[in-house]
Amino acid sequence: MTAPAPTAASTSLSRSGFNRLWSAAIASNLADGVGRTAVPLIATTLTRDPALIAGISAVAFLPWLFFGIPSGILLDRVDRRIAMAVANCLRFAVAALLAALIATGSLTIWWLYACVMLFGMGETVFDNATTTVVPSLVGRDRLESANGRMQSAEIVVQDFIATPIAGFLFAAAIALPVWLTGSGFLVSALLALAIPAAAAHGAVRAGDPRPGHEALSGARGEADARGTTFGSVVAFLVHHRFLRDMILMTSLTASALAFAQGSVVLLLLQTFRVPAAAIGLATAAIGVGALVGALLASRLVYRFGRGPVMFTAILISGAGMCGVGVSDNVFLALCCYALGALGIGVWNVPWGALRQAIVPEHMLGRAIGIVRTIGWGLTPVATVLGGFVARIDLRLPFVIGGGVVVVLALTAVRLLLSASRAAPPANLQ
Repeated sequence: MTAPAPTAASTSLSRSGFNRLWSAAIASNLADGVGRTAVPLIATTLTRDPALIAGISAVAFLPWLFFGIPSGILLDRVDRRIAMAVANCLRFAVAALLAALIATGSLTIWWLYACVMLFGMGETVFDNATTTVVPSLVGRDRLESANGRMQSAEIVVQDFIATPIAGFLFAAAIALPVWLTGSGFLVSALLALAIPAAAAHGAVRAGDPRPGHEALSGARGEADARGTTFGSVVAFLVHHRFLRDMILMTSLTASALAFAQGSVVLLLLQTFRVPAAAIGLATAAIGVGALVGALLASRLVYRFGRGPVMFTAILISGAGMCGVGVSDNVFLALCCYALGALGIGVWNVPWGALRQAIVPEHMLGRAIGIVRTIGWGLTPVATVLGGFVARIDLRLPFVIGGGVVVVLALTAVRLLLSASRAAPPANLQ
């Protein structure tokens, strides 16, 4: 079903509103990118145990397991702009605490774990909010393009700006990237407040099922302020066969990728002898693949359809990870990593658009929270297991994790190809 053509006024508001959301996301992505590069480097000053280093990535995913659903419920009840601002103000406070611990020499690996956990709690609110706000600011016919633009900005800012800066700042003084992280969160919080009021709450779109209709009927539980129960959101996801199977498939894929990448910092430092100051440059090289994937995704989907593109993307991501594990040369390993990142970059755009197109907007916050909680629920366990396997050989998790992704793609080929029928993309040109 094609969405009705927007009026000139609504188009202008949508473009202006999306640009404001995009600006807030860029500032937050800068903070995230600096922090995600700096924190593992800081951890290497406290321990060289691959399992404890991998634990940093595991702890980063734990908030999605425990707070992904509550944050989704919150975002369907409150002003999403305020939620974004408060979340990033709290993350600024955590960055200030971490900087103080470093300055006083009080930082331990366990304090670092706690700070990462708190950063992640704010991330569940901010990232869920950006996903749920997009459909309020653009039409269904622009979801692929909007998600591609968001994904491209995230990659450029995190991989090409934030991570190289973080590496150089870390080499100069450990606390410097932490302060930059906090500043980015604070700026993002202020920018979030400038997003138009149209994005404050999810609206019921024309054609969306109402409470008590079809899959939503019969769900039990206390109705929220918008008239939809949490149980009915769960029922919608359970009864939608395609979404249910895709959630299972993506959760296993995410776990396999996390298993592979948990000790990547040690792989670069110890196996490939990359200097600490150049870690950001190495990850930026990997980001080239992710950026190309995000930029091409919407055009690939328009030309070939979501199904074939998603199948090819996930297959390539697994093959790239395997390539990292069998490479002896750092240049070849980074090229393989970039290939895997390209597949992930392509995948994220149509998968995000599918969820936004299929799930009714007034329940999108809770649905995204559920999807991410299930999808990333096994990730902390997989990351820690990958860390223990890395004690044998730092390359081994990439071979195993990448191999599992390839097998999953081949096993789920019919499911992935059916994505084109689940919600055919509109004209993306």
